[in-house]
Amino acid sequence: MIPVYLEEKKQCLVSALKKFDTLMVAFSGGVDSTLLLAVAHAVLHENLVAVTAESPVHPRREKLAAAAQASALGVRHLVLQSREMRQPDFLANLPDRCYICKKYMFEDLLKLADKLKIRHVAHGANTDDLEDFRPGFDAAREMGIHAPMVDAGLTKDDIRMLSKAMDLKTWNAPPLACLATRIPYGTPLTEQALAMVDRAEEILLNLGFECCRVRLHGKMARIELDSKDFESILNQKIRSAVVSRFREIGFSHIAIDLEGYVQGNMNRTIRAAPNYSYKQSNLTNS
Repeated sequence: MIPVYLEEKKQCLVSALKKFDTLMVAFSGGVDSTLLLAVAHAVLHENLVAVTAESPVHPRREKLAAAAQASALGVRHLVLQSREMRQPDFLANLPDRCYICKKYMFEDLLKLADKLKIRHVAHGANTDDLEDFRPGFDAAREMGIHAPMVDAGLTKDDIRMLSKAMDLKTWNAPPLACLATRIPYGTPLTEQALAMVDRAEEILLNLGFECCRVRLHGKMARIELDSKDFESILNQKIRSAVVSRFREIGFSHIAIDLEGYVQGNMNRTIRAAPNYSYKQSNLTNS
């Protein structure tokens, strides 16, 4: 049983999705896009396809998880080879990096949708996303990518509650973000650096640290964990394993951030700028 207000939001989402005769969902396999895909499948049935981007900026484990989620929902799933790693403007890793990446990705999704005769493309944005520095949403809006969960007024907590009520395994999954977010703005992106971060986070995940980030500062790894995991990682056996395996990857120094995991941590330098006033008030595609 879900609260009345949440049932009303769900029905708003259903109504938004009923406007589409065919739909392609940009599908990461995370909390947001999984709920969107599940509700869209109930509305559109076979007139729906999920597409996951494959690139060095996305952990391989996420592509596998996305394929499994789509299969469990009974939705046709395609993998698109994205091209941002061939673009100098993206590799420069400036604050508009996310805009550039999403622009290339959405261009390719729209081309694929046209080829498949699918009339609409949507992504899993929610209203909480409007409060952070998310230039990728500008790209989505400019290119006509729909955000039906924003239209329905769904917050992140709403999405988790609905996902749990619908028995979606992702309801309590940690947030996803591309590997480029682990590298400070202004540090050029390389496949080697992204692979180091990916391998390091895989080590932490395999040790049981479900919510983790490895931020890359030169050859130093700055580990962010949920504060409840601090005691575990300082266990001598686990700490020694992390240090030795991180050094095998190529890290010279391994540090733990005492503040713990902070979503959007690398955006702090942007928010601290004197002229910062980022707003995404026009995200919805009405």
